[in-house]
Amino acid sequence: MKIARHAKILDLINQYEIETQEELAELLNKENFQVTQATVSRDIRELKLTKISLNGGKQKYAVLQSQEPSMNEKYLRVLRDGFYSMEMAQNILVVKTVSGMAMAVAAALDAMHWAEIAGCIAGDDTIMCANRSVEDTLIVMDKINKIVGGD
Repeated sequence: MKIARHAKILDLINQYEIETQEELAELLNKENFQVTQATVSRDIRELKLTKISLNGGKQKYAVLQSQEPSMNEKYLRVLRDGFYSMEMAQNILVVKTVSGMAMAVAAALDAMHWAEIAGCIAGDDTIMCANRSVEDTLIVMDKINKIVGGD
C-alpha cells in the first residue's frame, strides 16, 4: 500500500500545484488512500520532496531534481512488485500488473524518463505504454525484463 501511495503522491504533485501537506492529504483521501497529515509528512520526507517557488509567490511540492539512487530504487521496486507480464503491439507495449497496481507502475515508468517512452496510460491492472518506435518497444521490453529478472 505504501508503494502505491508513494506512486500516487508523485502523480499528484506532477498534476497539481500542491502547496501544503493538508492539500496533499485531502487529494490522497479523495483517491481512496486513507491518510493523516503525519503519514503525508513521513511520505514527503521518504520521497525527498521539496518545495519550489512559482510565479506570484506561491510554492508547490516537487521531486528533487538530483536523481538519487534511492529514488531510482523506489521506482524499480514498484515496477518489480507490480509487474505481471507484457506484450508488444507494434510501438505499443501492453503491461499487465497485479490488480490495483497499474497506476503505480505507470507512474514509476514515467518517472524513469526513458527516452523510448512517449507516455503511459493506466487502468486497474493494465498499462498502455506508447513508445516512439517498434525498435524502442523492444528496448523498453529488454529494460523491463532486466529489472524484473525475466532475462
